[in-house]
Amino acid sequence: MMVSGFQEEDLVVRQQEKLLQYVRQVRFEANLQEEIYFDDNGYTPPLFDVINWKMNAKGSVSFIKVGTFNTSAPRGQDLFIDSSAILWKSDDQKPTRSVCSESCSPGNRKFERQGEPACCFDCLSCSVGEIANQSDSTECIKCPDDQWPNLRQDKCLPKKVEFLTFSEPLGTLLASVAVTGSLLPFTILLIFIKHQDTPIVKANHRALSYALLVALAVCFLCSLMFIGRPSVWTCRLRQAAFGTVFTFSLSCMLAKTIVVVFAFKATKPNSQLRRYVGPKLPNCVVFFSTLLQVMVCTSWLASWPPFPEKNMTSQLGKIIIECNEGSTKAFWCMLGYMCLLAGISFVIAFLARNLPDSFNEAKHITFSMLVCGSVWISFIPAYLSIWGKHMVAVEIFAILASCTGLVMCMFVPKCYIILLRPDMNTKEYLLGSKTNKKR
Repeated sequence: MMVSGFQEEDLVVRQQEKLLQYVRQVRFEANLQEEIYFDDNGYTPPLFDVINWKMNAKGSVSFIKVGTFNTSAPRGQDLFIDSSAILWKSDDQKPTRSVCSESCSPGNRKFERQGEPACCFDCLSCSVGEIANQSDSTECIKCPDDQWPNLRQDKCLPKKVEFLTFSEPLGTLLASVAVTGSLLPFTILLIFIKHQDTPIVKANHRALSYALLVALAVCFLCSLMFIGRPSVWTCRLRQAAFGTVFTFSLSCMLAKTIVVVFAFKATKPNSQLRRYVGPKLPNCVVFFSTLLQVMVCTSWLASWPPFPEKNMTSQLGKIIIECNEGSTKAFWCMLGYMCLLAGISFVIAFLARNLPDSFNEAKHITFSMLVCGSVWISFIPAYLSIWGKHMVAVEIFAILASCTGLVMCMFVPKCYIILLRPDMNTKEYLLGSKTNKKR
């Protein structure tokens, strides 16, 4: 009876499977204490020897077994290396690195070298404001806006908050100068009140002098609102308060200048200016000049009020707490109007500087306006070129310097005469000083 080819093949397969069942059950230990068995496919798990090539003094190569790799062993125990038996190429017998590039530490990122294997790379520092908090990072992480990397650039830390405080040396110095400076006009005011009936106090509108001294004292104190952590109310009030009070001071200076000119011109025969000599003219000048600035500041606060904000971009690693002026146009309009008043006062006083000595207050006004104008003209480029607490310090310095210049140029010479030269504080001397000088 003949058996077809398919039947013969099927028979062989059945015999192989039957043999494989017996083979799977075979497990014994060889002479080298190696366990021999067969897997599900009938293969024996391979066992490899790790060989170290050693060259002796004669130049011949010997092969030394330094370890084994057993695929049948549990994971983690399959490789055995006797490191003491290995002969390394280096003289110090340290293992040779098998990588192309060293690992990148935190704070750096991997940059692969073009045309080389993936294990070959360079370690580049993270960019400004970024970190890498793991070894061998391929990308750097940008810190949040309110945080900044540490020196190692492996961690984001909260940014340092900065504003001009009373406790730091700069803030303490400016606050001390402001308080001390405010005492100077108050002291002069007391001297003027005590000697209010003397000719030098009465010579140029006594009431304007009093009002000007009080306004200058308040201007000194206004600078204190610029120090400390900005709040909604300090941001809104500090510029408007200073602008209004200092405009009032400049209006008093302008009124005093006009009084000097009108008083001299009114002495001429048939002068039409006699009707304007009196308290009404300077009061109107002060009122309307100040009113215009009040209108500017009121519209500013009503439409685009200043507000505190956190500036996170001006300085690296810092959050600057500052006042956003709301409308820069309104801010510069306020400063521009003050400069306009100072310029008008300077021009009128300069033209009236050669009037008789009894009205030589025009010379003092000229010098005071020159100092005030120089301070604020210098303030503009300095204010635009810096930021943060130093910008606030520059504005405070401009306020203190301009107020000090007005007090020193306008009133200190008069106090000198009142306290140290009473012989010059007489009506006869003021009206005939030129004659007295000739004698």
